[in-house]
Amino acid sequence: MEMFDLSLIWALIIGFGIMMYVLMDGFDLGLGILFPFAPDEDARDVMMNTVAPVWDGNETWLVLGGAGLLGAFPLVYTVFLPALYIGVFLMLAGLVFRGVAFELRFKSRRDRRGRRLWNLAFSGGSAVAAFAQGAVVGTYIQGFETQDGVFVGGAFDWLTPFTVLTGIGIMIGYALLGTTWLILKSEGYIQAWAYKLTTPLLLAVLVIFGIISIWTPLVNEVVWDRWFGHLQVIWILPALTLLCMYGVYWAVRRQRELLPFIATLGMFLFTYLGLIVSKWPWLVPPNYTIWDAASAPESQLFLLIGVLFVLPFVLVYTFWSYWVFRGKVRAGEGYH
Repeated sequence: MEMFDLSLIWALIIGFGIMMYVLMDGFDLGLGILFPFAPDEDARDVMMNTVAPVWDGNETWLVLGGAGLLGAFPLVYTVFLPALYIGVFLMLAGLVFRGVAFELRFKSRRDRRGRRLWNLAFSGGSAVAAFAQGAVVGTYIQGFETQDGVFVGGAFDWLTPFTVLTGIGIMIGYALLGTTWLILKSEGYIQAWAYKLTTPLLLAVLVIFGIISIWTPLVNEVVWDRWFGHLQVIWILPALTLLCMYGVYWAVRRQRELLPFIATLGMFLFTYLGLIVSKWPWLVPPNYTIWDAASAPESQLFLLIGVLFVLPFVLVYTFWSYWVFRGKVRAGEGYH
């Protein structure tokens, strides 16, 4: 008998890594989505400078989650990649385009045509990556058509009306994270513009997430049973999500700077926890749990030793980078 459930430990580590990625990379993807609507080029400079010191560190958590899944739960890759390779390709292509745009846009200060091109790459890459992430989440909620541990569906099974809605929902949610982050990090007319956008985006998130919440148990029987069979537990998380949404509205009305961002992070956190509780312990729904998808215990233990050594350094680096680059970003100043 094992002293520790290695599959459970790995599920918690990977879940934590994905959560950190969504919370930390969500706001800079959101800024990219908002980029075309910014008041002027100085505002775009400020928007990009607020995330330039930390965006690449944010994506460390995506690498941790992806590598952890490959090593600890190889069945996930056996099913997910054939089922989602187009969506995953779009996400990675979007992240590459926006990553290149971070650096090259600042090197095109005197080239208006070049700057417009990199503005488009940054905003388009952000929008595509965010939509693809939302569609992947929607596909996970729907479940996969599998047989003997192999995906047997079609290449476009991931693209349905439900996944399109979840993709749009994530885009708008990330945009809301972007405006609340900009409220925290900017000032003057740029901050006023972010305040103005936050309430309409919050309303849009409320409507879309409400529709998704109604639709979700209809596309997945497990979720239906979990939601309506355990009311005393599962409905706490949607209630906390709604409380966070009200917190965003209240804080914006009173021109608070930090609270809108914190409340939006809370909204995403409780939504994410609600998804986990709804699907637990199915890692590859509807047929395979975390234990079915796990690699050999020896492999999980070997990888765990390395991750437990590296993870504290990643956490310290993340905290330190945000601490060093705290404070307002002003036009003409910043990381670049």
